[in-house]
Amino acid sequence: MYRQVQSGGVATAKGAATRRRIVEAAAAEIRERGTLATTLDDVCRRSGTGKSQLFHYFPRGREQLLLAVTELEAGRVFDDQGPYLDGLDSRAAWADWRDTVVRTCRDRGPHCPLGVLIADVGRYGPAAQTVTAQLVRRWQAAIRVGIEATQAAGEADPALDADRTAAAVVTAVQGGVSVLLSTGSADHLEAALDFCLDRLLLADAPERT
Repeated sequence: MYRQVQSGGVATAKGAATRRRIVEAAAAEIRERGTLATTLDDVCRRSGTGKSQLFHYFPRGREQLLLAVTELEAGRVFDDQGPYLDGLDSRAAWADWRDTVVRTCRDRGPHCPLGVLIADVGRYGPAAQTVTAQLVRRWQAAIRVGIEATQAAGEADPALDADRTAAAVVTAVQGGVSVLLSTGSADHLEAALDFCLDRLLLADAPERT
């Protein structure tokens, strides 16, 4: 679990819903306008709240709100990939995960959670960088477990170091997303992932019965 921002006024379900609405509004503004161009007035307008409400939930203001957005987007990455990451143990499972990553990034473009984290809010400050680093570590660990499971099943190269290979896969996705943000094309992301999986998976792996 990611560390939750400590802020007041969330003891009730209504308070939690209001706080969530503010964070989602901030995330939407940042996707459309970027961190630097997004103001607290923009967030209040979009969320239908006033400044007093916003500071009630985020007493440290903009920095605390941006950290909450970082946590939200990091969580969304795993919401998108979690069901696939949990079952990486075969060529077919890796293909499903790869297709999900490429499709999500292609469909959402600069608005995908990874794009927001990599290009914008995840680099805003030390606290946001910490959350993004937690995401990368958790993501790499999940992929490492998948590599080890696929090696045990005889469908991945047993000579590969699972952790270093997982780091390369994560970097391939991050690099591909960065190119996507610059060009609008997911072709580089697709090529980088295919290269990694071609190196990982054995072409002559025995079929499972």
